[in-house]
Formats: sequence, C-alpha cells, structure tokens
Amino acid sequence: MRGKQAPKREQIPDPKYGNIYVSKLINMIMRNGKKATAQAVVYEAFEIIKEKAKVDPVDTLDLALKNAMPSLEVKSKRVGGANYQVPMPVRGERRYQLAYRWILDGANAKKGRPMAQKLADELVAAAKGEGDAVRKKMDVQRMAEANRAFAHFAR
Repeated sequence: MRGKQAPKREQIPDPKYGNIYVSKLINMIMRNGKKATAQAVVYEAFEIIKEKAKVDPVDTLDLALKNAMPSLEVKSKRVGGANYQVPMPVRGERRYQLAYRWILDGANAKKGRPMAQKLADELVAAAKGEGDAVRKKMDVQRMAEANRAFAHFAR
C-alpha cells in the first residue's frame, strides 16, 4: 500500500431533517453528481412514508437500517490450496454501508414505478423486518452460520 490512508471525512447532515443518515442515503442514491434530484427522491419517499404509514420517516429509516445491518459475513480465505468461506464479524462502518446498499438494491429491483415509491416501500418493509434487504441480511447470516466450522481460520 503506497502513501497515506485518506482521512475520514465528516458527513454533513441534510438540510431538511438535519440527520447524517438521511444525507448518507441521499449520497448513495445520487448519480452523476445530481444531488438535487437525489434529495427530491428521498424527500418524496419520506412524504409517502409519512402519509401511508403515519410514522416519522427518519425513525423508519433508522429502524430499517438497524434491521438490515448484518453482524456476520463470510470472507474467502485461501489455506493450503483450498478456499474457505470464513465467517467474520462486520465492522461498524461496513454494516451501515451494506444496509444502505441492500435497501437500495431492493428498491431498484422493483420495476414500473417511480423511485420514490419503491424506496418508501422498501424502507417500510425493512423497518417491519421484511423486504429484500432483510432477506439478503438473513442469507448472509445463514451463510456465516453454515461455515462456522472454518471460524478458526479467521485472523
């Protein structure tokens, strides 16, 4: 590895809700630097959540992230010519990153509706403990559990 590791940047809270997790979601949705478009999508999704579910959308996002965050994942490790799927604990930053990624993948997988509606549905489903993101988390956890015999290879 050459040079120094890049310093961690401070995340600026979003202007409407003043929440770091909302601004992170906006940045994850953003394509080609179009932040205003991403903000419009997220805020519209939050309005849909507020109307349909009658709950605070920021609390829904927090709960959805909590339900989609994995605690274990498998990493491939080569030992003596064989590859083993070794279960490893997921560190804090990566847990959030995976949760955001899986929620957005679940929203993108649904076709034929505006992104704001798909995102709202996925967030509400994840907050209830359902949906594609939570299913993905369960698959990853199950995979780690199945490969627990190789845990001694973890370093």
